[in-house]
Amino acid sequence: MTSEQITNTGSVSGDCGSAQARARTHVQAYVQTQARQNGSAKDGSATNGPARNDSAKGGPSGQKHGLQRCHAMLRPVSLRALLPWLTSIIGVASALCLVIAWFPSTVWNTPIVSSDAPAHYYFIHRLLDEGLGAALHLWPHDSFYPPLFHICAYLVIKIAALFGVQCSIYAAFNITWIIASGVIFPAGMLVLCRYFPQRWNRGNPISNPISRISQASSTSESSSVSESSNISNQQVPSAVNRQYDAASDATFVLQNLIGLFVPVLAVSSVCHPYGLLNAGPLIAFGFATSLLPFLIAATLRLFDAIAAREHIAKWLAITAVAGVVCLVAHPRIAFTYALILVPFIVLRLPWKLILGAFIAMCVGAVAFVALMLTSFKSDRWANPDSWFHSHQPSKNLWESISFCLTDGLDGFPAILFALLLIAGTAAAFVCASRRAAARASDSFSSAASTVVPVASADVDVDASTSDIAVSAADSPVSVSCPPPASHSNATDAASASSESSRLRRNDRLRDVIALTAAFLLVALVYVCTVTLVGALPNIISAPWYRDENRIMTMLPLVTLPLLVIGINALAECVSACAASASFAPSASSFSTKNSASSVPSLSSASAVSSVKNASFASNWIVLIAVFLVIAILAVSAQIVCPSRSAARDTIIAHSSLNQSDPNEQLTEQKIAVLRKVTKRTGTQATIISDPLNGSMYAETLFNANMLYPIINARTDVPSAPFGKVETAFASGDAQQVLGTVCPLTDAPEYFLTMGDQAQSLQSFPYRAQYDSFHNEELIDTYVDGGTLVKVADYSQYGQGWALYRFGCTD
Repeated sequence: MTSEQITNTGSVSGDCGSAQARARTHVQAYVQTQARQNGSAKDGSATNGPARNDSAKGGPSGQKHGLQRCHAMLRPVSLRALLPWLTSIIGVASALCLVIAWFPSTVWNTPIVSSDAPAHYYFIHRLLDEGLGAALHLWPHDSFYPPLFHICAYLVIKIAALFGVQCSIYAAFNITWIIASGVIFPAGMLVLCRYFPQRWNRGNPISNPISRISQASSTSESSSVSESSNISNQQVPSAVNRQYDAASDATFVLQNLIGLFVPVLAVSSVCHPYGLLNAGPLIAFGFATSLLPFLIAATLRLFDAIAAREHIAKWLAITAVAGVVCLVAHPRIAFTYALILVPFIVLRLPWKLILGAFIAMCVGAVAFVALMLTSFKSDRWANPDSWFHSHQPSKNLWESISFCLTDGLDGFPAILFALLLIAGTAAAFVCASRRAAARASDSFSSAASTVVPVASADVDVDASTSDIAVSAADSPVSVSCPPPASHSNATDAASASSESSRLRRNDRLRDVIALTAAFLLVALVYVCTVTLVGALPNIISAPWYRDENRIMTMLPLVTLPLLVIGINALAECVSACAASASFAPSASSFSTKNSASSVPSLSSASAVSSVKNASFASNWIVLIAVFLVIAILAVSAQIVCPSRSAARDTIIAHSSLNQSDPNEQLTEQKIAVLRKVTKRTGTQATIISDPLNGSMYAETLFNANMLYPIINARTDVPSAPFGKVETAFASGDAQQVLGTVCPLTDAPEYFLTMGDQAQSLQSFPYRAQYDSFHNEELIDTYVDGGTLVKVADYSQYGQGWALYRFGCTD
């Protein structure tokens, strides 16, 4: 850029033009001074002394960096600032579209007929009836259940009402799930996956395998003995820097591809969020899983703040808030959080904090065991081998391991994902190890250079070029993953000691090891759950109820970050290796020519330029190749997805009313009966029925007051009427039945029979507690004695279906 062009850009450009003119004047004066000093040194009149700080004394170095800052101000920073946001928005919007396209349309007007669904619908219904005050005691027996998902659905209904839109419980449920799965989760995964490249590149320029030869060229030019040759060679670094900036832009674009594809890949696997909507659905745990990436990223930022000893209070507060939000979504997510964070705690924190963290984990584990022992009565606690006695392995060892490596994808996308994951992890290890070795070497060289005095400028040139030749000729692999080039201005010099101290911690290598260890831990838990049996697998998987669906959700949290750093390392190494093909001969020629004469020639600058051109080309070639590979993976994962399609088909089947079995939870006949029952009893009267026949859906379908609005009506809670009513009804004693049922409410009490329990709920472990509610002989006994009075007969819909009223005196 010429001075005229700079002047035409405005006031800032005018300042930069003035700086450029001043820099040219100072360079010329400095060249003349250096030439005289070099001539005096050759005559023996010069004496050794400490090198001058040109930046501090207003020399050409300081002017050069001032000019560089001006050039930086003229760059199109708006594009660089907007590109991460633009790619992120496009990526998250694409993920949202994928989730919406997958979502079954049949569940907008009818409920998902499954084991846990009635409870979630009921919790939202209770919030609507009683307000947000019910959030702390959502269970029918007034105990606590994680309410965050249901509060969000409640707010959706209230916000829609403000605009005059009536939103049903099912629609609010679906909207909340879509937002959590299609917006919150992919955005959180993007934040988590971007954390590692941002952390490694924070405060460092884009790494380049030939940065040292550029520095050597600049150093040799500044120490020339001829004014004309220096002025000519000053033009070379500017051209080289333009090429270097282009290579940096390629790397910048590569890093922003993360924002485009990570959200899409986050919602491409059946592991999460689709699996949990089908399994139960496990809504609260799935909502917590969608929030978890933000908590993990905030915790890692807290570790950075602790290491840097700055902004600790800020990140501690952010982490605490994120942790509370996740716990309110579902407290059991703490086990997933701890499992993934353990390697980072060990590798990133001081030993005192490591000890404190493990003490806290032990306290939490003891509290969890105490809660389980007091909440669930069992005679098998002392025999872990008998835990989960009904659990059956679902995969063999190879299937479970391959499922982890493929992140639950199918077919060709699964193979491509596994190959990228394995190759990328290996490349990340190699790259991080080489950087650690290079940084250790650089630290040693820096320490040596502060001890050995510099004789003259000529010695500096020879030493620099010799170092280049040796480093280039030693091994091509040694330049495959080089350390970032260091700044030479005064600001970086002031922070050199702290920066070198930070670099010596080998942050990248620690992160790669920690991520790999987290993946192995998750894989271990998954294999124990779906393949192995016995006491040890039971203990390891117990925090997740030995449930495959809960453990599957952890896989994207570790595989996607590993994939991102792996692709970043692969691109970095391939680009560096491509540039190293011309680096060694160019550096060798450069060293030979400068050893023959202290005056650098334009041919050496041409060698530098050719190497820069090679780096520029290789960077963009790698960028295009990586873009194509990730695009193929992301697109093919949407085309080849039988697991996701199967989950969707299952949900559609569960929400269909056309069931071949008339005793299933919901059929068209049962919908008709429940509508008639509610119309007959009203919404205030209490209706008792076996919840496993589907009657509990009347609570949210028609606003009926069901005594059993959920499947799991616990009998071991003193405040719950379930156990008392069940025990009384099974006793056959009419007085005990009426004495227990009649005081429940001031409104009438009814009893509804709708056949046997649904076959889809036979896995419910406590189903036997409701057997008395469909015992026809017992019911006939109560009818004959006047305890029950038939008020409506629905035998045209099913055998024995009828509505009875308890013979209370109200």
